Amino acid sequence: MALKLVSRSQWGARAYRTPGGATLYSGKRRGIKLHYLGTPYSDRPHTQCSAYIRQIQAQHMDGNGWSDIGYSFAVCTHGSVYEGRGLRRRNSANGSTSLNEQDYAILLLVGSSGLTKPTDVQLDGARDAIDYVRREGPAGTWLGGHRDGYATSCPGDAVYAWAKKGALRPSASTTIPPKEDDVSLTSTQAKQLADLHKTLVPYAGWGYKGSNEKVDAYGYLRGTKADIAKLATQVTALTAAVNKLAQLAGSDVDTEQVVAAVEKAIADAVVKVDVDITSTPIQES
Repeated sequence: MALKLVSRSQWGARAYRTPGGATLYSGKRRGIKLHYLGTPYSDRPHTQCSAYIRQIQAQHMDGNGWSDIGYSFAVCTHGSVYEGRGLRRRNSANGSTSLNEQDYAILLLVGSSGLTKPTDVQLDGARDAIDYVRREGPAGTWLGGHRDGYATSCPGDAVYAWAKKGALRPSASTTIPPKEDDVSLTSTQAKQLADLHKTLVPYAGWGYKGSNEKVDAYGYLRGTKADIAKLATQVTALTAAVNKLAQLAGSDVDTEQVVAAVEKAIADAVVKVDVDITSTPIQES
């Protein structure tokens, strides 16, 4: 997604208390710590988000005596990323000078009560902010919460759990993309394989290239093209064999003729057999 960055001038930031602003970072950052407000918060129209960021800045400057808003960036519930101290200036939100120097501080506008869980679009915005500071900061790959290394409940359980799971985008955590070499089956093919699984697998041991490994047809439905191609070859060969046996049932041909006829049926059905069919006698029930 495209980063929806709101610059300091766009949200109406006050001038730094000290000339030039907060102290510059002295080196690369280890990573990023996520934060929440730690106070009750209610969602609001996006038109009011800039005013809320200004309110946070005022509290930090006038209440805490800091030179600026304490966070590197803040993310509203609508997915916009507000520039705080930004990429170059050391934050003051992580608990100590060394902790502030170590990691960027990104705030998500959720509270300790009221709105406590970030919205999906907010998580996307936070992910955009994470990617941005890693790319431009630079920040390392470490990601955690304010509570890591400092005695606090921040950033709340919901945000912290999201961070520790890798800060995945909501779409990525609910949708598993198909593998590049996955193939789709028609409804007829799927039914044929399901019928084969139900009828044959409990009785037949069959594997690849002489293997004694039993094969679960359903397992191969989730496999690669190569897996399904091998299974399809087996299905074709077995089907040809069964059909030929049905034709010969009750005839006067001897065993050798039956074997020869079945082998020919398999050869005719499959030009190049890529698997060995391990013949296991069907047990009478």
